[in-house]
Parts: sequence; structure tokens; C-alpha cells
Amino acid sequence: MVEPPRFDSVEEAQKYLRSQGVGYVLAQFVDIHGVAKAKSVPVAHLGTVLREGAGFAGFAICGVGIEPHGPDFMAVGDLSTVSLVPWQPGLARIVCEGHVEGQPWPFDSRVLLKRQVARLAQRGLTMFTGLEPEFSLLRRNDDGSIGPCDPSDTLAKPCYDYKGLSRTRAFLERLSGALRASGIDVYQIDHEDANGQFELNYTYTDCLTSCDHFIFFKMAASEIANELGLVCSFMPKPFSNRPGNGMHMHLSLGDGKRNLFADKNDPQGLELSPMAYHFLGGLLAHAPALTALCAPTVNSYKRLVVGRSLTGATWAPAYISYGDNNRSTMVRVPRGRLELRLPDGACNPYLATAAVIAAGLDGIERELDPGAPQNVNLYEWSEAQLKEAGIGLLPQNLGAALDALERDEVVCTALGPLAGEFLKLKRMEWLEYMRHVSDWEIKTYLEFF
Repeated sequence: MVEPPRFDSVEEAQKYLRSQGVGYVLAQFVDIHGVAKAKSVPVAHLGTVLREGAGFAGFAICGVGIEPHGPDFMAVGDLSTVSLVPWQPGLARIVCEGHVEGQPWPFDSRVLLKRQVARLAQRGLTMFTGLEPEFSLLRRNDDGSIGPCDPSDTLAKPCYDYKGLSRTRAFLERLSGALRASGIDVYQIDHEDANGQFELNYTYTDCLTSCDHFIFFKMAASEIANELGLVCSFMPKPFSNRPGNGMHMHLSLGDGKRNLFADKNDPQGLELSPMAYHFLGGLLAHAPALTALCAPTVNSYKRLVVGRSLTGATWAPAYISYGDNNRSTMVRVPRGRLELRLPDGACNPYLATAAVIAAGLDGIERELDPGAPQNVNLYEWSEAQLKEAGIGLLPQNLGAALDALERDEVVCTALGPLAGEFLKLKRMEWLEYMRHVSDWEIKTYLEFF
């Protein structure tokens, strides 16, 4: 892995970029959906991005709360995030966040996350996250349908399959190389449990940097795939009969010296500290609201269901619970940290992480008890068994998740005005879906009655 450069001034950054043959810098931010937006800025004008910002018509950007008669949205760059774009020689990228009339804009999700990070910093804490994005590498067929990029990837149980991994090397190794060249330390690559599904694991870091890395990962994956004539999709459930794409979030809090979630003397044997259990209690208490932000699309809820996939397994949580090395729970505990299995690749990572911090801090402040761990296969439990154990079900559609978010004062307060914007846009998405007449409905009902 190439260590990313660090600069003390814009002049240092410009000198370095010119030495690398870079002519333009992408001033990049995300909209409310977590979709990358950018302007290409000549290296000579990088200073403008750092001072005033690159200007955008705010009304043209989804979810930033600016009307057609409103001020410009200025994307102000963070000098510490300058990096090369290895898959497009001659380009670099700087992560930006929204400012309006000279002030950080509360509708910008990176600004929002930084405010939650500041709440942790006031307590001497840093949140570390490791994100595990799964994705589908697909090819468009002549008839317009989609399928795995490798037509021979047809095994009923393809997880960790050597052939499936080997036959996509051109894409996977180019993607891994580009990420490592930009300072993102990829350490494992595997074929996942669906045909055409893969996962690249890269090293954890502070939660803000993790989100920046995730956006860069998606930018790289989509463009490298496009150049190879392929489609890289982070859609949560592209096939009804295959496992979906999650983005598991590994969580811990540190004080600069140690992992405060780790305690080898944990009487429950999970090696978690009291602080970790309280944080976990907050995640479980606010799970319904978190679902709206971690699983933010109509399609997300075709992943968050109980049932067996074609491959004989499902990896998505459905129950508000936690367990040891238990992948049937919402939170898995892989010793000394928490793995939140709720998010999928469609989430805005800044928004989801900010909500996770708010929920966890509420758990710490109120010393919430998460209850006993569940170390059984919850997919096989009956409704009566779940009820007896006090285990709730996650929202099973976007509408229900939005209702839960709107009722959750802690999470909505943390999101500020972005909560209302998110709810408004997602309610429109849910309404549009509910009014859509699908092919299934036509086939089922057209001549039925």
C-alpha cells in the first residue's frame, strides 16, 4: 500500500500533484443518498476549493434543503483528503463538505457526521469503523437482462469459490491495486454467497475517514467495471433468489491509547466492556429508526427478511438482537468490538454512522442494558419463541422504517434539519413504489378475476 501524502499548505499539494502529472482535481461531496457528486477543478485553482469552495446550484443537488431562489452550495475541500485517482491518470480527488454563505451547512451529511464526532471528542472518544461492502459484478445480456459477469459462475453454493474468484481477477486486482495506490489498505478479497457477488476488505480507521474511503471505493468500483464493459452494483437485492449486498459496520470506541470496547474479563465471555454493552443497548433501543438510515431504499427490505436463499443461507438480520459469533442477529460480537449487520450498500455512510453514534451515545448516557446475548439460529425460531425472549422484528418495509425514524426523538435531534429532508424524500419514494404497478401484478391479476 502507498501511504497517502500529507500537506501543510495548498502550495505543497499543488507541487506534488503537478509532479504526478495531475492536471485536475475532483472536488467531490455526496448528496443525501450518499451518491458522489463532483466538479473538475484545474490544479492551479485548488486554493479556491479550500477557501471559498467549488460552487454548485443547491436546488440541483438532492436533499440539501435549498430552493431555486436560494444561495449557492459551496463544496469546501479538506486538504488532508487529497489523493490520486489511480484508475484515471491525471486526476486527483479532494473530499468536500457543503458550506452556505460561509458556514457549514447542516443539510450536508459529512457536516452532520463531524458534529457527532465532535460529541465523542468532548468525551475524549474516537469512533473507529471498518466497513465491509459487498457488491454484485454483473453483465448486461443482449436481451437487456442482467446476470453475473462470469457466465460460468453458476454454482448453487458459490461462496469462496476459487473459479469464481479467479475468473474475475482482471476487475478485482485492478480495483484492489487502485485502492492500495491511493492509501486504502485492502487485505482480503473473496467471492461471496451469491453468483457474481464479491467483497473487498480494507483496514478500519476513524469513522469519518472510513466514510470517505467507502465513497472512493464505490467511485473506483463503478468506473473500473464500466471500462471493462461490466456493471458493479451495490443494490441491496438485485436478484430475488440470491443473497443480497450488505455493508457490515464494525464498531469500537478508543481514547487514543486503547480500545474501550474490549475487556477480556467480561463475565459473559464476549470480551466487551460495560461501555460497549451500553453502546450496544443504544443500538438495539433505536434499531427501528436506524433501519431507515442503514437500509434506505424500497429494495433494502427484500434483503432484511427471514428465509432461505437459493444457496441455503441468508446473512441479513431481521431481529433486534445480538449474539457472539451469531450471523442471524442484528449485531454480532467478534470479540472486543461490535459488528452492526444492518447497513447495506445503498446507505449514505456519513448519515448512517452519525445515527449510530447518536444511538450509541444515548445508550452510554442512559446505561442501557442490551439484555442477554442470543447464541442460537434465530431464523429457526417461531414467532412465539421470539416473543417469549423479548426479541423484536426490524421494520419490514421502508414505510414502517420511516415511521419509526419519525418517532425517534434522539436520532431525529441528532440529524437536525436533515431528518425532515430525508423523511420527505423517502416518503415520496415509498409512495411512488406503492403506486407502481409491477409486472408481477399484471401476470397475476390481469385475467385472474
